[in-house]
Amino acid sequence: MPFRFTTAGESHGKGLVAVVEGVPAGLRIDAAFVDAELSRRMQGYGRGARMKIEADRIEWLSGIRAGETLGSPIAMLIRNRDWDNWADVMAPEGEGEIRRRRVTRPRPGHADLVGVLKYDRLDARDILERASARETAARVAAGSVARRLLADCGVSIGSHVVSLGGITASRPASLPVPLGPAADGSPVRMLDRSAEAQVMARIDAAKTAGDTLGGEIEVVADGLPLGLGSHVSWDRKLDGRLAGILMSIPAVKGVEIGLGFEAARRPGSAVHDPIDADPAHPTDRRAGFRRRSNHAGGLEGGMTTGEPLVVRVAMKPIATLMTPLATVDLASGEPAAAQSERSDVTAVPAMGVIAEALVAIVLADAMLEKFGGDSMAELHRNLEGYLAAMGRRWDEIDS
Repeated sequence: MPFRFTTAGESHGKGLVAVVEGVPAGLRIDAAFVDAELSRRMQGYGRGARMKIEADRIEWLSGIRAGETLGSPIAMLIRNRDWDNWADVMAPEGEGEIRRRRVTRPRPGHADLVGVLKYDRLDARDILERASARETAARVAAGSVARRLLADCGVSIGSHVVSLGGITASRPASLPVPLGPAADGSPVRMLDRSAEAQVMARIDAAKTAGDTLGGEIEVVADGLPLGLGSHVSWDRKLDGRLAGILMSIPAVKGVEIGLGFEAARRPGSAVHDPIDADPAHPTDRRAGFRRRSNHAGGLEGGMTTGEPLVVRVAMKPIATLMTPLATVDLASGEPAAAQSERSDVTAVPAMGVIAEALVAIVLADAMLEKFGGDSMAELHRNLEGYLAAMGRRWDEIDS
């Protein structure tokens, strides 16, 4: 069964729910592991006042017993602590007070205007509550389960910020291991500590001006076996599956794998990765081969090569400005200043954590697609058998 997930909930509703299906029985996981990922999502210089209110924690609703998955759907609840301040506005029933904070001034760059027209609503809050990036907390919870499954199979995932507000960080020749904790040690999740102060000053200036900032992050997954994904059909190619899910993150407008757009500017001799035999390691995750470079970002023909998977994600500035842009009031039809909701100056550092979760979901799905299993023990047997079979190719060559 594929790794599937869905989420429910509004930004200022009672809470968020994540439902995950397809996880084999016997995966060890506890709430503290998921909560740690939710905490990482809430960090980062430039976050708004909402982060001071919420302290995201999950409650298991189903699918877990005695610290292990049961093979049945997993449901998690994340309560919104701010619900008490919004209960009259977000109540499921009634009318009167519910429309007390009606939103009629759609924000440029947000789902507000298109949503109210498409869904025939009079109050943009009916749109913005679900379109809010608050929903990504539930995705991080779902991704935490995927991350735990991958870790159990020897795969690690981390991310770091490569640019923010137009300032680009220097990428080290070799990334630290583990990557996540190294990036988390920076308030802007940059490995280039010399760029931190400049970036933080730019965030402060944007806050003073009532403006917002975007940026780019890089996600790296290491330990993947060669051959996840497939070349045979468009919807099985891992490149497309990764790009699709990452583009679904609010405000994300670009995804690159490996060299990405830079590959279009170089000749083929400076793009493709020469292959060497490595028969001393026939059963490693590269099947006894290695690349002299990793410009492909760990993917060829829609399949993993065994090299680290490298994906970059670009996020536009957040649409909610404290110095609002011009819009039209839907109640009067007159020009107006756009609605100002409580917001961040930038969420790029948090976006990296969200991207990690979604990459984990795609990779966990690909791992289950390739190796299957109703239990983690069966999954491990299938993975180990696959690696051993690839290693026997070298025995055949020697003979």
